[in-house]
Amino acid sequence: MLMLVNCSNCHTPLQLPPGAQSIRCAICHAITRIAEPRSLQPPTAPPSSTHHLYGVAPSMAPSPYNHAPPGPSPSVHGRKRAVICGISYKNSSHELKGCINDAKCMKYLLVNRFNFPESSILMLTEEETDPYRRPIKSNIRMAMYWLVQGCQPGDSLIFHYSGHGSQQRNYTGDEVDGYDETICPLDFETQGMIVDDEINATIVRPLPPRVKLHAIIDACHSGTVLDLPFLCRMDRNGRYVWEDHRPRTGMWKGTNGGEVISFSGCDDDQSSADTLALSRITSTGAMTYSFIQAIERGHGATYGAMLNAMRSTIRNTDDGLGGGGLVTSLLTMLLTGGSGGGLRQEPQLTANEPFDVYAKPFSL
Repeated sequence: MLMLVNCSNCHTPLQLPPGAQSIRCAICHAITRIAEPRSLQPPTAPPSSTHHLYGVAPSMAPSPYNHAPPGPSPSVHGRKRAVICGISYKNSSHELKGCINDAKCMKYLLVNRFNFPESSILMLTEEETDPYRRPIKSNIRMAMYWLVQGCQPGDSLIFHYSGHGSQQRNYTGDEVDGYDETICPLDFETQGMIVDDEINATIVRPLPPRVKLHAIIDACHSGTVLDLPFLCRMDRNGRYVWEDHRPRTGMWKGTNGGEVISFSGCDDDQSSADTLALSRITSTGAMTYSFIQAIERGHGATYGAMLNAMRSTIRNTDDGLGGGGLVTSLLTMLLTGGSGGGLRQEPQLTANEPFDVYAKPFSL
């Protein structure tokens, strides 16, 4: 059973894994020590795959996530690490058809197109048999901490989420529209949602220089779900302008020198959809499909080209022109059925710093 403790320095709530006597805060990096050892011990593992979780050199990433992939990721031009979360909410009134398919497609893309080692990808779906890899709130929190802890210059990090998103009233004055954006874990009805402030504090603000994080968020109300300071607003003709979403309170929500770029399924006031209209063979999230298709069709040279291609795929399908002409290996590997849906959404791009989207090369 996980125990909640406050960071001894910044007082951020931290979830202490069984058996741990200390924990490092992903936000301020302070180590909080526990007075008495916990009675439960962490699962044993062979020496070659044991995680030395605390009090180690930065090259051995400290992580409070006991069930993270074993050992450091292989490195050539920096390490690659990814958290992929797909939630279908099966047998509930909130059920979605395409989210686990999205997770599988994204893993396939990262492994086969961007050379992510499978051991460096942490999957959280309802199909996982390990209870620590089910997409409940505590596990998603722990996975986010694992993603960024111990990151070093040259690292490439991915956070992909496909599931429900929502909004709730913000009372601190740090949201331009007055609402916080949220993601909905499998157990959100009993344990609550994960708010954009927590996502930002966990995987955005700690990032040091020369570490890059890409977030791909396929959910409703997801435009600024990472609370990044700048949003790229693009019209139907491809013209774009950066909007300043920095909190009027003056609070800094950018990184500690790293780079974060987020593709989200729609604006904060829009809804996303999963649909059969795109792949024609299986239900997928419209945003995840359009992201993968843009790469597969060679439109991934720059961030502007990516965003334009994604928006065109969704817009053309919504206009009845069809978007399933090219069925890639990423999607034909999935042959399950699904239900159709409308595509009233516009993919968004947010970043910790504005840049020329047409000139900046896209890379994971």
